[in-house]
Amino acid sequence: MAHDLDFSGKSVLVTGAASGIGAACAAWLCRHGAARLVLADRDAAGLERLDLACTRADFAGDVSDPALWERIEAEAGPIDHAVINAGISGGGAIAESSFDEWRRVMAVNLDGAFLSLRTALRLLVDDGSVVLTASVSGIKAAPGTAAYGASKAGVIQLARVAALEAAPRGIRVNAIAPGGVDTPMWDRQPVFVEAFEAMGRVAALDSMARQTVPLGRFETPEEIAGQIGFLLSDLAGTITGTVLVSDGGYTL
Repeated sequence: MAHDLDFSGKSVLVTGAASGIGAACAAWLCRHGAARLVLADRDAAGLERLDLACTRADFAGDVSDPALWERIEAEAGPIDHAVINAGISGGGAIAESSFDEWRRVMAVNLDGAFLSLRTALRLLVDDGSVVLTASVSGIKAAPGTAAYGASKAGVIQLARVAALEAAPRGIRVNAIAPGGVDTPMWDRQPVFVEAFEAMGRVAALDSMARQTVPLGRFETPEEIAGQIGFLLSDLAGTITGTVLVSDGGYTL
């Protein structure tokens, strides 16, 4: 198994790399021998704070901006794998939501995923692999998640189409659909900020998990990173066009 999870000599693109799942993926890949990381995030300072023991090329910019991807295509060079992870949250009932909010979420989560994936497929060597970060919100409907859920459902279908198109080159494309993961995304949603202030962040997340997740806990970014690493690796050599649902039983 150690050999199958060996990324020695490999070059990997990771978007949304400055924090959360993206940062955990970058660290996981370094620990498993990746020779070079191509990291993209609009948080330039967050990228600079990453302490990674491998060669890297950082690209600061919004994944929904085609100019960022023109630059990456021109400068990054060939890659062996890609983690298309950048995303933002957003919520609100459909009847009460503005079109601007809808477009804000779609621009990053779906347009950004398309632009990221398009560049990745252009830079990938044959027999490479890609994982896109979707969400259980793209599978299970819940009130107030129209924009976010629709964007992540689009990411899932994007991965499936890409899997068919890339298969002749031996490139595998999969998606992962996490449930609740303890990332900074929670901290930017007012309803959760109020709960954090009242109960403390850890207690609030634990309480929410016990109420909504059969296994009774949320995942860590490191756990998701390991699952993404498996999908990228030779251990998943015949897995393509699938969605790994990693949600503690939330969708059951």
